[in-house]
Amino acid sequence: MPSRKIGVIGAGNMGTALLRGILASKWGRKPNLFASHPKKPKAAALARELGIRVIGQNLEVARKADVLILAVKPQILESVLTEIRPALRDGQLLISIAAGFPTHQIESILGAPVSVIRAMPNVAAVVSLSATVLCLGRHAKSPHAAEARRIFESIGTVVELPEYQLDAVTGLSGTGPMYIFQIIEGLSDAGVRVGLSRDVSTALTIQTVLGAARMAQVLKTHPGILKDLVTSPGGTAIAALHSLERNRLRAILMDAVEVATARSKELGQARSGKT
Repeated sequence: MPSRKIGVIGAGNMGTALLRGILASKWGRKPNLFASHPKKPKAAALARELGIRVIGQNLEVARKADVLILAVKPQILESVLTEIRPALRDGQLLISIAAGFPTHQIESILGAPVSVIRAMPNVAAVVSLSATVLCLGRHAKSPHAAEARRIFESIGTVVELPEYQLDAVTGLSGTGPMYIFQIIEGLSDAGVRVGLSRDVSTALTIQTVLGAARMAQVLKTHPGILKDLVTSPGGTAIAALHSLERNRLRAILMDAVEVATARSKELGQARSGKT
């Protein structure tokens, strides 16, 4: 794979995060990385930062790349696919991170048996802690999945799932950082409410969230058991837990994931012309 040329069309936040991750992982070589950005000043700045070629023409990137990553907004994906279609060839792998745009629709627009994989990373890719799910299209095989996995493992954790589960992934991990940001903000506000300074409250909150997440990751223990480690009889944690249960925190989070999943399905249906 180090000899394979990787092109990123749409070097915005997610595309740039992928390029940084590939370079940081040491297996990606700068001469084999290409990207496109429509704005010349940003393209030039990114080229200087990463030491790779960043150009304005999507078609040129598509011609050069063995693995082509489409990091563009869903609303322009169809026009980008139409634009690059003449440059696609046998043996090329196409990876799309556009939400609500299924692989069969991409394959239909291309009108050729191109190997397509759909990826759903999240915004934590910018700090190389993304949760990414990969879904293979009809013509993608195990070697293609291995290539995609290696790319996205450079920015975090990767799971492979059937595409019908991607709306649920969008509701959970795709939207998930927003839930955590809300919790962080709420806990920080709570610290200020009980007398801490904003800086101290935010710092303690962030470290607490990081520590709890790391414990769950390393210990691989059910979160209910980890919760019991904190809730001693008659203590502060069990009193706080009672308040959380009374106010339905878990139900609120479950509802949020459910409505985000439903919205993802609606957007996909609207894009495919269904009612």
